[in-house]
Amino acid sequence: MKRIILVGYMGAGKTTVGRALSKELGLPFYDLDWYIESRRRKTVSELFQEIGEEGFRTIERNMLHEVAEFENVIISCGGGTPCFFDNMDYMNQQGQVVYLKATPQVLYNHLLMGKGRRPLLEGKTPEELIAFISEHLKQREPYYTKAHYQLDVSLMDNHEKIRLTIEQLKKILDL
Repeated sequence: MKRIILVGYMGAGKTTVGRALSKELGLPFYDLDWYIESRRRKTVSELFQEIGEEGFRTIERNMLHEVAEFENVIISCGGGTPCFFDNMDYMNQQGQVVYLKATPQVLYNHLLMGKGRRPLLEGKTPEELIAFISEHLKQREPYYTKAHYQLDVSLMDNHEKIRLTIEQLKKILDL
């Protein structure tokens, strides 16, 4: 039975890596935010607005406990998931946890390339955005580094580099 759980800051490539690894291994892929949205029939942003961060984090924890019981899956978590409750310890018990690690500048570049809206980042200048990412990452990294493995994802800016990242990941997970 395999459970591979990907953690890291927003823009690290958890969904990109999770999808590619899922395709490569023939395992189902679950993005925890998408799972929450499909189960609750509301976007993460709507949930934050309606019940606040504390309410959202409780739902997130419950949904994490649900999806992490599935067998032979790849799961990507939201950037904040490991930082609340006992989520990181729980994930480490449930599967092989990989921290997709990148510098604030790389995360900034990945976020610029991404297509999704990130409410936390709206209205910030590039300088403010890099400062925000740096500070936020500093707060979250103690949780992320509890993962079983760390993988540098600084060079995932094209399909070939994503493929090489997947090969590295398979090697560290002994797949």
